[in-house]
Amino acid sequence: MDIRAQVSMVFHLDKCIGCHTCSIACKNIWTDRKGSEYMWWNNVETKPGTGYPTQWEDQQKYRGGWEREGEGKLSLKLQGRGRALGNIFANPYLPTIDDYYEPWTYDFDELFNAPEGDDQPTARPVSMITGEPIDIEAGPNWDDDLGGSTIYAANDPNLEGLSSDERAELNELERMVFFYLPRICNHCANPGCVAACPAGAIHKRGEDGIVLLNQEKCRAWRMCISGCPYKKTYYNWATGKSEKCILCYPRLESGHAPACFHSCVGRIRYLGLVLYDAAAIKDVAARPDEELVEAQRAMIKDPFDPEIIELAQANGITPDQIKAAQDSPVYKFVKVWKLALPLHAEFRTLPMLFYVPPMLPVLATLKNGRYDVDGANKNGGTEATGLPSISNLEQSRVPLRYMANLFSAGNEAIVAEVYRKLNAVRVHMRQQKVGNIPESEVAEALGAAGITADEAEAIFRLTAMPTFQERFVIPPLLRDQAFEAQLGDPFTQKREGGFGFRAAPERRW
Repeated sequence: MDIRAQVSMVFHLDKCIGCHTCSIACKNIWTDRKGSEYMWWNNVETKPGTGYPTQWEDQQKYRGGWEREGEGKLSLKLQGRGRALGNIFANPYLPTIDDYYEPWTYDFDELFNAPEGDDQPTARPVSMITGEPIDIEAGPNWDDDLGGSTIYAANDPNLEGLSSDERAELNELERMVFFYLPRICNHCANPGCVAACPAGAIHKRGEDGIVLLNQEKCRAWRMCISGCPYKKTYYNWATGKSEKCILCYPRLESGHAPACFHSCVGRIRYLGLVLYDAAAIKDVAARPDEELVEAQRAMIKDPFDPEIIELAQANGITPDQIKAAQDSPVYKFVKVWKLALPLHAEFRTLPMLFYVPPMLPVLATLKNGRYDVDGANKNGGTEATGLPSISNLEQSRVPLRYMANLFSAGNEAIVAEVYRKLNAVRVHMRQQKVGNIPESEVAEALGAAGITADEAEAIFRLTAMPTFQERFVIPPLLRDQAFEAQLGDPFTQKREGGFGFRAAPERRW
């Protein structure tokens, strides 16, 4: 095993209120320059919906991430070495400005300095690229809160596999549902952007796993944009360089949480260190779709295991970093409780940002202004309350297939297991706080989820009542004793589907 440290993240979607405060905090710090107007290193999407850029999840269109060619063999979905040379001056898989949006401002001079007259002056929208007046047709959150509509939801790639009846039901007014999906760079363990770059301008920091883009080495080939299946690398048209989320590493190095994490109103974001086996990257990324989530969980190692601690220390990971990994909320959500899942594991980049899926609204029928007790019981309700059972997955308004397409490479069993645990926590805490659920149903829900009452309590505490220090366990990054990524030939990475690390000699600044 080759134990390495990775700054990893969890977003708890059940708590996201779609306020976009995270996006604005990031925009104000990092992307307020000319050429970066359209860049949203952090954006919040409404699901079901097409996302930003439009239909970024459709890899038949953009060809991002990796594909499995055979048993244990990976190749970059974008292209091989020959095609890379052929496409180097004309990449056919890039998003266009229409897939993003043409950034605009307003001609406020017309508004403030218009001559006196009978008509109300207006500020016309003006393109920030051409300077000419434009008609606004899209924006970074154009389908915000409209993800359930037939216009946007119908084009969501995650609807694949749903029956025509299920699709039709999602468009019924009484079943209309949406949730928010905040996205940043996943700082993947097997990043497609790193392998796609012909100039070797992107690297993964050995000491913390943060993926960075070297502006001096960037030659504007823009293969990184296509190679990233999440479309979290952007091209600055003013500087001729690509840019991406840097996880606010200057803030992390001074002990502060990244800006989007710190500003989050819903407190949905968790950050911590995990220890993982870098030697397993190639094998894990090449697993069949249905095995990807479990394989990635297995790649993350127990920071309390003496053998793992010994191997980590042999690679230069300090006791303070190991302690941070032991206290990490990410380790609890991903490995211990198995509640957090990677976004689109089938892209095989092994993302190190995980999501706790949102609780699915349940269905019930009303009769004379009251819940239909008979109908509720027929579908799994309880005699005690007459309410539809909150632990019944069959009553959810969003099919499990949709959530599985989003979070588990189509494996519905894994998503169902997560929801059984989340429902068990809800049933347990409702019984504790309200007392209107029978003990028998609580015991049944906990048993079906495979967790104890103490575990349910711990999950609730870290979800609903965490302190700032519990949400953000920021490890000492020790830049003066850093590990550096040994990238080698980027085309070799494409064939092998991974890369190794070497320890750099101690450096003092």
